[in-house]
Amino acid sequence: MEELTLITPTFLFSAVSLILLAYTNRFLSYAQLVRTLKDKYMLDRSAITKAQIMNLRKRLALTKYMQLCGVVSLLLCVATMFLIYLGSQILSAYIFGLALLLLIISLGLSAWEIQISVKSLKLHLSDMEERTE
Repeated sequence: MEELTLITPTFLFSAVSLILLAYTNRFLSYAQLVRTLKDKYMLDRSAITKAQIMNLRKRLALTKYMQLCGVVSLLLCVATMFLIYLGSQILSAYIFGLALLLLIISLGLSAWEIQISVKSLKLHLSDMEERTE
């Protein structure tokens, strides 16, 4: 294995920072959606609204774990850069590998959350279709 340089974790550092920004934006939109769904559920306790709320609970949990894995990955990138600076190549390689693994998990959770989001949109569309019929 080649020796890690400070450049390698820096690339991941940039990518994870952008991913965390996207996750934060997603979380903020969920916060607004929670408020809207709560108001809607208080007025109309339909099965579709309840299903949307349950769906949103799953999405919020996944988003929390996506963000957590992303943040820990970012911290491990910083730790990797510090260990490279100290000259601890073997430990920095393992820490960097763990950072990559956490990023993979975060992205996998993001893909899962996207699938659930599509299901939620389908529920919303079915609600609209029922009202037009």
